[in-house]
Amino acid sequence: MSDMLAPPSATKASRIVYRQALMRDAADQAEVFYHAVMQGAANHYTLAQRRAWANVLPREASAWAARHLLYTTLVATSDHRCVGFIELDGRSGRVETLYVWPSLVGRGIGTTLLIHAERLLVEDGHTAIEIEASAMLVDRLQRRHWQNLGEQWVERGGEHLKRYHLRKQLTAIET
Repeated sequence: MSDMLAPPSATKASRIVYRQALMRDAADQAEVFYHAVMQGAANHYTLAQRRAWANVLPREASAWAARHLLYTTLVATSDHRCVGFIELDGRSGRVETLYVWPSLVGRGIGTTLLIHAERLLVEDGHTAIEIEASAMLVDRLQRRHWQNLGEQWVERGGEHLKRYHLRKQLTAIET
């Protein structure tokens, strides 16, 4: 991205398209992750905690492209740029990551990515979905009927970060 402070898709009029991730999305995923942690989580974690968290995954396209082989990755795009993504472990029914560009949080992008992930899991016969959610996400998920199974602490680069283990029961809906 030429302007790291705001993606070219930050306007309200931009149409969001949801699809399976492509290799060309990997560089944008790296930026979405970094900015979601460093800016989006600023009200919930210290600067040291956010730096440690952001350094867990490299800010390189190749690292994120390799993750496409490990997880089902869905992206939200605007103007052909990734502005949010979810990585889903379809074998365990677990969300590995869910990140949205900070200036676009609250517009339903994360919710829609979760709905698509839930649909994929239901189609594969899963009856529940799980996630380890950050302090910035836990309240939003609980409003969407996710059950909080407890607080956890994870160590990242010598820093301890609070997160929450959540589960949601899935039901197939006739269409």
